[in-house]
Amino acid sequence: MEFTMIETGWVSILPPLIAIVLALITKEVYSSLFIGVFSGMLIYSFYSNGSVISALALTFDMMSSKISDNSYMIIFLALLWAVVMLVSRSGGSAAYGRWAGERIKTKRSAIFSTSLLGVLIFIDDGFNCLTVGTVMRPITDRLKISREKLAYIIDATAAPVCIIAPVSSWAVAVASEVSETNGFNIFLSTIPYNFYALMTILMVFIISFTGKDFGPMKKAEYEVTEAKHSEETETEKANGKVIDLVLPIVVLIICAILGMAYVGGFFEGVSFSEAIGYNPTAGLSLGAFAGLLTAMVMYIPRKVMKPKEFIECIVSGIGNIVPPMLILILSWTLGGVCRQLIGTGIFISGFVAKTNLSLNLLPVLIFIIAALMSFSMGTSWGTFGMLIPIITMICESDGAGALLIPALGATLAGSVYGDHCSPISDTTILASTGADCKHIRHVETQLPYATLVAIVCALGYLIAGFTHSPWIALISEAVILTAVIMILGNLSEKHIQKDVVRDQK
Repeated sequence: MEFTMIETGWVSILPPLIAIVLALITKEVYSSLFIGVFSGMLIYSFYSNGSVISALALTFDMMSSKISDNSYMIIFLALLWAVVMLVSRSGGSAAYGRWAGERIKTKRSAIFSTSLLGVLIFIDDGFNCLTVGTVMRPITDRLKISREKLAYIIDATAAPVCIIAPVSSWAVAVASEVSETNGFNIFLSTIPYNFYALMTILMVFIISFTGKDFGPMKKAEYEVTEAKHSEETETEKANGKVIDLVLPIVVLIICAILGMAYVGGFFEGVSFSEAIGYNPTAGLSLGAFAGLLTAMVMYIPRKVMKPKEFIECIVSGIGNIVPPMLILILSWTLGGVCRQLIGTGIFISGFVAKTNLSLNLLPVLIFIIAALMSFSMGTSWGTFGMLIPIITMICESDGAGALLIPALGATLAGSVYGDHCSPISDTTILASTGADCKHIRHVETQLPYATLVAIVCALGYLIAGFTHSPWIALISEAVILTAVIMILGNLSEKHIQKDVVRDQK
């Protein structure tokens, strides 16, 4: 379906702002996103001499277009959630929780294990979110780690890891935007300058070892000690085995990687990095289906499940993904309105081309603008896809070639920050889904963490802009971030203790 874009100027930032503000105020995502989408269509109709009816019709046109564009993602999520429901109903999740509980006995080790698993699954961010959540949620529930904390760790080791992993769908996307000839080498050069990704991963492990939470996350961690998550439901099999969880998930992961390579033409001579970036969700769907077949072969012959129960479980699993899927569809639609119809990205990125500030300030300025764009549109790929050509032209025309790599690193970092904490980002939605955490709670508790890292990174880009080197900036950021986490963690601990004493009185 073809859409004609109209540049609407500053009003183009209103739809995402309306959706985000409404979601944060009302704590209700569905209507907030729809109102944001419809307001964007009203703006488009006003500028194109349309009507309210045409705006409504365009809303559903865009929605159907985005469902079509992301059909493989929908298939993958449906199949994956069916696998999740099957391994849970078989008793495999509960058995794994008991097995891991005998080995992972502290919150620190559980959080560290979750973080490490998130770093290791670097092929695709959406796959990362749902897989890590499925595997680790029984353990974190047992050890009374809040779902908000689990969602943060999942989210912080998804996009931030993928954007610096040379073998990932993200690497291919970035390389293709930078250059047709040496794009991959340029991507590798940006990794030390991707301060946000590096510092976010550092922050996750600092919190893993120190346990120093702060802000809303500290409150969530305190509240979960009073709550109880059921380790087994009545529908789970009491005699489930660890292998009932592990083997379907392992097969899913291996076949997902092979599936991405197959779809991209790896077995026909295409390089592996290019192959996995061609159509990753199609390959992931093959992997999820392989996991589903594995579960069937394991459960039905052993009479863990009857055939009818197996099918009913698949249907139930797909039904559970409908609410977060609706959020995804609405967020895709809002992104389409902003990018394809009213020119939100063009308006914001225009600031980069028009700035007259010192070139040494270019990295920090680009980081801020990329963050605003990505947060508003809920997409990192769309953000760096629009900004990278502009950044390249600026650095070439103004003789600022030495700042090209720092500027590109800042572009990618800002894009990931906005995507990381935006309530309309698909990665944010999938992280809350994987952790089985309320979406707005995930956004509220994660935002202070992500923003702290972003502020520290902005300082780092100031340093890098003048030194043309990432190393002084990285060392400075690591020291500052560690110190601030310790200070805020201690202050939050004292604040919580005061609240407890006051409540007791």
